Amino acid sequence: MEALLPEIRQCMLCTALPLGPAPILSASRYSKIIIIGQAPGVKAHASRIPWNDTSGKRLRNWLGVTEEEFYNSDLFALIPMAFCYPGKGKGGDLPPPKICSITWHQQLLAKIERPQLTVLVGSYAQQYYLKNNRSNLTNTVKSFRDFLPAYFPIVHPSPNSRFWLSKSPWFEKEVVPVLQLLIQDILSG
Repeated sequence: MEALLPEIRQCMLCTALPLGPAPILSASRYSKIIIIGQAPGVKAHASRIPWNDTSGKRLRNWLGVTEEEFYNSDLFALIPMAFCYPGKGKGGDLPPPKICSITWHQQLLAKIERPQLTVLVGSYAQQYYLKNNRSNLTNTVKSFRDFLPAYFPIVHPSPNSRFWLSKSPWFEKEVVPVLQLLIQDILSG
């Protein structure tokens, strides 16, 4: 892990990105929980801190953890599908380029010795890791128990998800409490 993280942080596979390559991730060989998200947003790109934006605040709230816990790499590995900000699209950020996950994920995940849970944040992570065996994000998230104990799929906490969240109040009432209990069990045990 000590050699791999600097190698990833110096990756130049995507030199044509609008803000240039600036890989952002956090992990340790001791990470207990892996968070696989989409790609850093423009604020995370500027600060070089993963999930350093409104989405990150909401995600930490859903997980029921403090900022200090979240950014402790021995507790949480923060691994996006793409390590660099992909640029702005019509309805939000562009999709994460697949080259990152294809090139780096297997190597990176193999270095984490005993992960206890992988939280798949949003449809890109779910399609890649679950091979999207449900018809859509809503059905995948509703079926979260089918993927335990290895994976826990959730919606992306982006402000762009507000419409989905307003139509899916069951998520914060039924899914988030289960996620929080599971996270607390892992962190305390």
